[in-house]
Amino acid sequence: MTLDRMKKIGLGVAATLGALALGTGAAFAAAPPPDPLNSGDTAWMITSSALVLMMTIPGLALFYAGMVRKKNILATAAQSFGATCIITVLWMIVGYSISFTNNADPNLQKFIGSFDYLMLGKMGLKSINPLAGTIPESVYMFFQMTFAIITPALIAGAIADRMKFSAFMWFMSLWLLFVYCPIAHWVWGGGWLGTMGALDYAGGTVVHLNAGTAGLVACLMLGKRVGYGTENMAPHNLLFALIGASLLWVGWFGFNAGSAVTAGYNAGMAAAATQIATAAAALGWMFSEWLINKKPSVLGMISGAVAGLVAITPASGFVNATGALIIGVAAGVVCYFSSVWVKKWIGYDDALDTWGVHGVGGALGAMMTGMFASNAINSSSKGWLIDGNGGQMLIQFYDVAAVFVFCGIATFIILKLIDLTIGIRVSKEVEVEGLDINLHGEAIHG
Repeated sequence: MTLDRMKKIGLGVAATLGALALGTGAAFAAAPPPDPLNSGDTAWMITSSALVLMMTIPGLALFYAGMVRKKNILATAAQSFGATCIITVLWMIVGYSISFTNNADPNLQKFIGSFDYLMLGKMGLKSINPLAGTIPESVYMFFQMTFAIITPALIAGAIADRMKFSAFMWFMSLWLLFVYCPIAHWVWGGGWLGTMGALDYAGGTVVHLNAGTAGLVACLMLGKRVGYGTENMAPHNLLFALIGASLLWVGWFGFNAGSAVTAGYNAGMAAAATQIATAAAALGWMFSEWLINKKPSVLGMISGAVAGLVAITPASGFVNATGALIIGVAAGVVCYFSSVWVKKWIGYDDALDTWGVHGVGGALGAMMTGMFASNAINSSSKGWLIDGNGGQMLIQFYDVAAVFVFCGIATFIILKLIDLTIGIRVSKEVEVEGLDINLHGEAIHG
């Protein structure tokens, strides 16, 4: 083979290899970006969403229904079920959009989201909200929907035995849109409290202080139940309440550990903190009651457990096991005295202790989050006692104060408008005979 012939073959091979290299580079350049979806995170978040939904129905429905008198069991359970239905639809239509989307106006973004996701029109099959990261936006929307469901439903405990079902459904709808959604945006949706640095892992202020404050305003506006203080208003079926509280306890792992939005380290720590604080609070309430009343009641134990669940909610992804234990004990003792002694001293009729457990427990947990948050647990947190960040306590106070004041005023206005139109309280005759038969045409026999 001549030298010229070899040169021509070499040039041909080089050209071919060059073309292949260019083609391969073009193929790589044209390849779609990797799918951010993580199947493990997605599976965990669907499970968490189902667990949180279980907290309302049947958990909260049984918990509240077991603590009222027999003549109002169905009416009380219907409030949890009705709230679940109406809030699901409203969240789909507009609630999610104004809570968790960005407003193009930076000034409005501090306070409310946009209407871009009205009717979830922009939520495609493969959409991923920036706040969600590795799960479909449909799953993130569903998860947040379950939070939006249980928060207004918690208020039913304060107004048990005396509120019209029609007024209740109107109240749930308006309160969701004008109180819950704005506050959720303030803290979790890129609003002013979250930007300020408020720590609320799963809803100490957004859910519990918010619902507790609304419950306090509602029970004060409704007035005391007929016969309050003179008649026996003991729970009809504590076994229902015990089962309901147990379902709340189990479902709460979706509430707190699910707020990590991943199946990772933070979810594990949040789950552990939740279990420790709940058990500690149940013991704190039980021993306080045992010391004063000489007997530990079942109602006290389950109330203490719920108080612990409430107080650890804002802190669960920020504190270590020791912090969780201290928060739990504090919640059990403080919520016991708030629900039993302070209520008796002031004389208001918060039927099922919504303010004493959720309002006080939520505020206490939010403030103690500022004390025990650890940068070693979550890089976005730095508390006062652990990392020496005293300024976090002030931020937590701003969070608590803002939610309490806004919720209190807005709740009063909403209830006043409903009262001026359709009325909020049933008649004395209906209340005495019972809400089940009069509002729903049904009753539990036997």
